[in-house]
Amino acid sequence: MTTLGATTINTTNHYLDQYSRAWIRQSAQVAAVLAIVLVAFWYVGLLDFGTLANGVPAILTLAREAMPPDFTNARAWLKPLVDTLAMSIAGTAIAVLLSFPLAFLAARNTSPHTIVFHVARTLLNALRSVPELIMGIIFVAAVGFGALPGVLALGLHSVGMVGKFFAEAIEHVDEAPIEAARAAGATPVQVLFHAVLPQVSSQFADVSVYRWEYNFRASTIMGMVGAGGIGFELMGSLRIMLYQEVSAILLVILIMVTIVDGLSGYLRKKFK
Repeated sequence: MTTLGATTINTTNHYLDQYSRAWIRQSAQVAAVLAIVLVAFWYVGLLDFGTLANGVPAILTLAREAMPPDFTNARAWLKPLVDTLAMSIAGTAIAVLLSFPLAFLAARNTSPHTIVFHVARTLLNALRSVPELIMGIIFVAAVGFGALPGVLALGLHSVGMVGKFFAEAIEHVDEAPIEAARAAGATPVQVLFHAVLPQVSSQFADVSVYRWEYNFRASTIMGMVGAGGIGFELMGSLRIMLYQEVSAILLVILIMVTIVDGLSGYLRKKFK
């Protein structure tokens, strides 16, 4: 009994010591993250409360000038809204179509070769690293003003993110169906379509719908660089300081984003 009691005490002390070390390590990690955040706040001026306080009157002045919202030209915003919606749908479709094959090449468990894997990953990283706004400026210079440069910018930038999410979903599939398909003599293409794709199809759909929701919001920004849509109207009102019209357009955008958000949430539930 004495030996058993001593063993129990030693085991308890061992677990308590492990817990204490883990708690200290986690606390140190949290403290390090908080320190980095505070340094970032200081560096960008978020801790400069004097400057922030001086900016409040200017913000209040702009808010007063923007009230009440002016919907006089609301009828003229219908086509730009349709353009924005079409840009988001077309850009997302391009992203999904291009990401589908790239994802299989960029996933470790389906890529045919290590070199192909690294090339595909590098391509996704490159597309993701260039902001869609910069791409929009480049495509406006290349093909002119309108919705087309916005679609190209949204689509190519989205490939970087959608392809990455697709590839990660593929890498986390259950290996048992893949091994069973290979044991049954399936070709590599048959393995992909009958053992891998059924496991990730719902995740692919979920990512696609989420990206469409994001692209609708991003397409309003694309209009500010001449890529058409409601953002172009917003930029025009800002340039001539029609702040009441600006607030009206922002309200319209808010309503549309809310509708798109609700629709995308409904679609994500359907695909689960």
